[in-house]
Amino acid sequence: MPYCRLRQPPGKRGGFVDALNKEAVNRLIFALDVPDRQEAERFIKLLDGAVGCFKVGLELFIKEGPDVLKMVKDHSSADIFLDLKLHDIPQTVHRAVTSAASHGVRFITAHCGEGEAMLKAAVQASGQGLEVLAVTVLTSLSQQGLSGLGFRDGLMLNQLVLSRAAQAKGAGCAGVVCSGEEAAVIRKCCGSDLKLVVPAIRPNWSGVDGDDQSRITTPKQAIGNGADLIVVGRPIRDAKNPREAAEKVLAEIGQALQSK
Repeated sequence: MPYCRLRQPPGKRGGFVDALNKEAVNRLIFALDVPDRQEAERFIKLLDGAVGCFKVGLELFIKEGPDVLKMVKDHSSADIFLDLKLHDIPQTVHRAVTSAASHGVRFITAHCGEGEAMLKAAVQASGQGLEVLAVTVLTSLSQQGLSGLGFRDGLMLNQLVLSRAAQAKGAGCAGVVCSGEEAAVIRKCCGSDLKLVVPAIRPNWSGVDGDDQSRITTPKQAIGNGADLIVVGRPIRDAKNPREAAEKVLAEIGQALQSK
């Protein structure tokens, strides 16, 4: 299964170690959850070669528009993950994905909550090169929070995630976004051809606390549970030395790959 495509991975050590490092880099997505183009450019230049993909989310895209995607391409060889979490009627989503495809991004997200018809519309519009990732259940949601959203009593959160992952696969999505806690069961039930993208990554050393994520895992746990790609934001962004933090994440990914 192809991951992110970094054309110039760091390191010239050769052999197994270099190949392992390259795969680790290709599995790491950095979330550009920053307020403006200037901050985004700083992080792109700082982390180019240490991550396989940069994620552009709602905050940055709404502030800077599509020009920020060109800026990422100008300063990096990494892929682009356009994380807009589309959720609308099928025809509107179809048109939005068509527009996204024209910008040459690698991934785009759409929510599962609206059903299979919307996901199919997104996939039909994606064409060649753009992969639709279906968001199962946001990683900020806990089992306790689920009970307040109108779902039937007794429904377990992991059951909902698995049901939506199967729905996404049936609609033809390239992959799903899920927490590392659900990755293993999705991998077992949906097979190896569904790409699993895991956010809410919190390394034990990161010191990130008091945030809004509920279902968290370490990089090693997420990859060990079957994640193809992990999305890391705050543990790298808020570190005193973001490049060093990224390299520590890569080391954990490498350890998990060696164990597998």
